[in-house]
Amino acid sequence: MSRRRCRPATMLAGLLVLALSAFLSPSVSVAGTPDTRAVPLAELTVATEQVASGLRRPIAITGLPDGRMLIAEKDGTVRSYHPDTGLAAEPVLDLTARIDTSDNERGLLGITPAPNFARTGILYVSYTSLPAGALTLARVPLSAPDRLQVLLTQEHAEYGNHNGGQVAFGRDGYLYWSTGDGGHANDPFKAGQNLGTLLGKIVRIDVNRTCGAKPYCVPAGNPFVRVAGARPEIWLYGLRNAWRFSVDPVDGSLWIGDVGQGLVEEINHIRPWQGGANLGWSCREGTPVFDPQQCRPGVRYTDPVFEYDHYNDNCSVTGGVVYRGSRTPEARGTYVASDYCSTRVFAVRPKSGGGYETATIGNFPTQPTAIDADVHGELYVLSDLPGWLSRVRFERVQPAAGSGVANR
Repeated sequence: MSRRRCRPATMLAGLLVLALSAFLSPSVSVAGTPDTRAVPLAELTVATEQVASGLRRPIAITGLPDGRMLIAEKDGTVRSYHPDTGLAAEPVLDLTARIDTSDNERGLLGITPAPNFARTGILYVSYTSLPAGALTLARVPLSAPDRLQVLLTQEHAEYGNHNGGQVAFGRDGYLYWSTGDGGHANDPFKAGQNLGTLLGKIVRIDVNRTCGAKPYCVPAGNPFVRVAGARPEIWLYGLRNAWRFSVDPVDGSLWIGDVGQGLVEEINHIRPWQGGANLGWSCREGTPVFDPQQCRPGVRYTDPVFEYDHYNDNCSVTGGVVYRGSRTPEARGTYVASDYCSTRVFAVRPKSGGGYETATIGNFPTQPTAIDADVHGELYVLSDLPGWLSRVRFERVQPAAGSGVANR
């Protein structure tokens, strides 16, 4: 889609923290530094195996505690896949009566299970709703679609593109949702830098409580809660169309693939303490200045950690996830993304001394729309118009000259 040293009195507590850290997060070493078993990215490549076909424009995927993968199809249906039984013939959820699919980028866009899904069966979904394409965030019991509850909406009637749509829970228990800038081109509503609208943002809300007439609460730690004229739900701003982002389950950071206009595709890495970060659009597209009139003196912009040009068959970044599986320990801690047109696979990994290592490590099947992990941390990728689901694995290779590795 176009888209530090302890005193003896505290040593016991410190050892306990380290022990728990090792138990809960075996892929990361002390203080969140990369796994010591990780190899240089130039020594990794990806391979894929098609495990399902016949999907109708699969657009989003998420793993469930029971080992299933739920796959959202653009028209509003949700399909279930399990590695032991394959793709179920019938949808497990049908929301087509609610969804506006009138444009290539409208439809059912995001899906994620509630943290207590095993007990409640509740899913959180995002979609463009009838009749006018409003961006909509809702929750719905998988077994009772008639009990769908709309949580938050943002009008988006003028243009059909740039709808964002990713939904994900953070380690903080809050729900994050991405929205596009309103569509068309050149940020027509100047939404990216405008804190008075939810367009061009990542939102953070507490869906476990209600506040007044709202079926959610705004976390007190949101950066714009007390800013006059700003929407308090905003967590990050200055985005163009971050229709795929993910939360690293180990450190709670956000990895965001923000689709560029025609020059740069970008990936941002935002730590939990960076709420309120301005990612630049439409003052900037990636790091280059795009619209000087949208740039403000004294404003701090957060640079992407990786960007690539919109040429050489590239067209639209498909943000991915950090690999936290056990099948390939050498790849743990590596963020993997792709491009809808070129299908190149981009790997990005923080370095222990600061900065990032990056490389191109192969290709995915045609038209990758979403990358996500199952309950074991192993990766899958969707292919749009062919309607494929493929399993992803990493392989070790001998580094070649000019392997595409870069450091930032």
